[in-house]
Amino acid sequence: MLVFSVVWAGQLVSKLGSGLTSFAVGIWIYKTTGSATLFAVNLLIWTLPNIALSPVAGVLADRWDRRLVMIMSDSGAALSSLFVVWMLLGGDLQVWQVYMATFFNSAFSVFQWPAYSAATSLLVPKEQLGRAGGMTQIGQAISELASPVVAGALFVTVGLKTILMIDILSYLAALATLAAVRFPRPAVSEEGQASKGSFLKEAFYGWDYIRKRTGLFGLLIVFASMNFLMSLVYPLLTPMLLDMTTPEIVGLVASIGGLGMLAGTLIMSAWGGPKRRLYGIFAAELLVGISIFLTGLSPYIPLIAVAGMGMMLALPISSACSQAIWQSKVAQDMQGRVFSIRSMIAFSILPLAYMVSGPLAEKVFEPAMSVGGRLAPIFGPLIGVGAGRGIGLMYVLCGMFYILVTVVLLIQPRIRSLEVELPDAVSAMS
Repeated sequence: MLVFSVVWAGQLVSKLGSGLTSFAVGIWIYKTTGSATLFAVNLLIWTLPNIALSPVAGVLADRWDRRLVMIMSDSGAALSSLFVVWMLLGGDLQVWQVYMATFFNSAFSVFQWPAYSAATSLLVPKEQLGRAGGMTQIGQAISELASPVVAGALFVTVGLKTILMIDILSYLAALATLAAVRFPRPAVSEEGQASKGSFLKEAFYGWDYIRKRTGLFGLLIVFASMNFLMSLVYPLLTPMLLDMTTPEIVGLVASIGGLGMLAGTLIMSAWGGPKRRLYGIFAAELLVGISIFLTGLSPYIPLIAVAGMGMMLALPISSACSQAIWQSKVAQDMQGRVFSIRSMIAFSILPLAYMVSGPLAEKVFEPAMSVGGRLAPIFGPLIGVGAGRGIGLMYVLCGMFYILVTVVLLIQPRIRSLEVELPDAVSAMS
């Protein structure tokens, strides 16, 4: 656990810096363009490398030293932030340049997730994987809590350049911790040995591995569906709130959500989740669906903040339980490839969500929920009419569908019983 804790501390600092940049860049794009669609495009660009490069990242995470893969990832992401600083110093930063930096940042980050996830199962005992999953997400939680408030204040006072410089320093801290440790090599399993071959064969072996395990495949499809529904509305929250209030208040609302996420990660770090982790996923995702529904129910900002807090509290619990299932069921020397394909499938439908969310809001739902709009007489008595109520209706509808998808976890028998039917992975010593 000592090596894991050192790496975790470095990644925690890096997450804080990245959170500052992510929030500040989003505000900069919306303030510069005034377009929810262009705001969502930045999120779309972030997802594309996850689809294209995940199989490559998985093979390298299994073939190479996973510590070196993480070093490469953090170094490349730091260079992408440095590029934006360079453009800012030139005095003429353009939106397309921000998009380009986002693309390369995402491309390098693709390599980090399978390497970090696979390394965790090498460094942490199986019975502690739930707690390790909670610890891993503490960085994200603290980032969600502190970054919006800090980034909102820094954006107004010192600007985007200073925020990016902080991000670069945070990457250097992560690189220093990685340079100070070493990771053990994974033991070789029979399936891992049988999967050896050409780069292309290894890249897509993870797909065959998941496809042959119906319970894992079903769990993955459910998560992909929930990701799609959330991604339809997630890019619209900041534009909706910016139309209602100031960047500082938007940051405060986001930080309240981050407080919920911090609580969820601390719960998982101390508790480790239920013995039947699938039940933990179900309960947490049910709360997520209810929270999405409540976010759109009213323009009352305190209600939106509380709903966001509930959603963010539940997400790390669900994610840590899911991660523990995958880490315990997949052989250690194959986790890079399997986890990368898992990530690719989970993200594959997100570009469609990001492409349609902005136009749906601006061209369909917002006009329909304006005063005199086509949907205003139907839904107006429930959620109100006017600016932002079209996005609110999208939240309500997505929340309802999200709850229905969550129920599949319990009514589909192969998913419900996968922890019993699928044995834990056993690796033979090399």
